Amino acid sequence: MTKRIMFTGGSGKAGRHVVQYLVEQGCQVLNIDTKPLDNPKVRTLITDITDSGQVFNALSSYIGLHEFDPSLRPQPVDAVVHFAAIPRIMITTDNEVFRINALGTYNVIEAAVKLGIRKVVIASSETTYGLVFANEPRDPQYFPLDEDYDVDPMDSYALSKVVNEKTARAFALRSGIDIYALRIGNVIEPHEYSLFPKWFADPGFRKRIAWSYVDARDLGQITLRAIEKDGLGYQVFNAANDDTSSDLPTAELLKRFYPGVPVKAELGEYETLLSNRKARDVLGFRPEHSWRKYVTQA
Repeated sequence: MTKRIMFTGGSGKAGRHVVQYLVEQGCQVLNIDTKPLDNPKVRTLITDITDSGQVFNALSSYIGLHEFDPSLRPQPVDAVVHFAAIPRIMITTDNEVFRINALGTYNVIEAAVKLGIRKVVIASSETTYGLVFANEPRDPQYFPLDEDYDVDPMDSYALSKVVNEKTARAFALRSGIDIYALRIGNVIEPHEYSLFPKWFADPGFRKRIAWSYVDARDLGQITLRAIEKDGLGYQVFNAANDDTSSDLPTAELLKRFYPGVPVKAELGEYETLLSNRKARDVLGFRPEHSWRKYVTQA
């Protein structure tokens, strides 16, 4: 059966690839964004997520492509996927990052719940672990970073994502619907694999993100698996590929850059430090696009 999905932020870097993946898997998608998406199979409804009325209107809108379609009557929605956000610090002021991200997420989840939509998937972030945008480089409490970690960021972006996770949990408890938060690693588009040799030459450059990455197409897969997996209530899943974005073994990265950090689990030779084991075990996530398919090593 075709899944009908309301997708906020589908015009962004990650969103456009996830939307395309969902469409390729047979989903019908309405993109809710402030900018159009260049995709002939997806209509964009221009919406300000910080305006609660606009969000309620958007999530209850007709999902099809054309104003001359045989019927313009809205149909039931299977899921809301919420990616719309200011994507990092240093784009606008810190208070605007927090306001837009926290208020927008509240509005989207509230509207979904009150409109009777039973599944919401929101984009959280690897930044919640507190390493990426810390004022100075800091060590985590342990590796690998997993969903049980006591997230403790200091920046406005990651703080907004922590608040969003709390908002999601509160609405899931209140309503009984499923709301899953994806802590997304550094999103890599297919053309960006050309950057990897430069990163290999400077392995310390990606220390702050613990060398994590997720291929944009694999992010589409985990999003669809989250949509299709019912009955879990509120959950958090790391969204990362199986390996790091370095050509060095994981043990060497830890020895060189994080020598004092405890390692709480046995790790594979090149295994990611942003653990995706929960997503693999619970959702059946199986990344298909390792950088090793696309990068020629010297």
